[in-house]
Amino acid sequence: MIDKRPLGKDGPAIGAIGYGAMVLEGYYGASDDGAAVETIQQALAAGMTMIDSADAYGNGHNEELVGQAIRGRRTDAFVATKFGIVFDPAWTGTDLPTGWGFSLKINGRPDYARACLDASLRRLGIDTVDLWYLHYPDPAVPIEETVGAMAREVEAGRVRHIGLSNVTADQVERAHAVHPVTAVQYEYSAWRREAETALLPVLRRLDIALVAWAPLGSGFLTGAVQEIPKGDFRQFNPRYSEENLVRNRDRFAPFMSFARDLGVTPAQLALAWLLHRQDAVFPIPGTRKAERIAENARAAELRLSAAQLERLDELVRPGLAEGATLV
Repeated sequence: MIDKRPLGKDGPAIGAIGYGAMVLEGYYGASDDGAAVETIQQALAAGMTMIDSADAYGNGHNEELVGQAIRGRRTDAFVATKFGIVFDPAWTGTDLPTGWGFSLKINGRPDYARACLDASLRRLGIDTVDLWYLHYPDPAVPIEETVGAMAREVEAGRVRHIGLSNVTADQVERAHAVHPVTAVQYEYSAWRREAETALLPVLRRLDIALVAWAPLGSGFLTGAVQEIPKGDFRQFNPRYSEENLVRNRDRFAPFMSFARDLGVTPAQLALAWLLHRQDAVFPIPGTRKAERIAENARAAELRLSAAQLERLDELVRPGLAEGATLV
């Protein structure tokens, strides 16, 4: 069973490794609904108590899957979901370029936030969301205004904790001044370490947890990715372009070799490395395979020495991966 850690200063103790449910929506290949629900339940059984979703994943379908999986076992799950990406054509939003060849439409207005929460609670089949994130800040709406609306949902008892996702350190400070932020979700892994420059120091000072999305580099750090099939979401990712994928496999070969020397899988080493960064880092790997759930859970048992951590820092130094990143 995965050990529990407190989620930031004011959050509850939850499993140090959570489960990212986005992978169940076909972005990385087809997924069967029955198998998806079973996978979420297997994650809960392994101690991955935080189940991470978003209303934009599958246009709400992902939240429905989570709702089915936790029915009858609500107390076993710490449910996290997000709002802000507009997928309903009835709503307007602000275009946000991603750098991956497409833009997202973002809406951070209070009326949209409330409507999103209404829908999320209905799809999840629950009365209260444990952790409610702003998926991306709306460039046209001050973050203080959006967080103010989120805070009112905490006061109403429909949300327990507020989170932010894909934000800057400055946005965190401004939001935290309006209402305590429990967690910030940001891409963080051995192949994307930008969070260490400005964001992590602020989170540490304010006692805010970092929830690391794509902690396995969207699969790259498993060591199993050789090519990206058609229809796979990673085709948009510059780090997975044909040339960059070859370069990145070469650059991370020593990391893969180090994992073998330790007798663990590259995925386990990547997750353990994150867990050793600080107590308030919570990776949320996603998978559609039961055996991967067990593999990822065992990463929480791996203890790395100071010398091993120093060697890892050399092997996965910041900026090593080739290719641009998402906003």
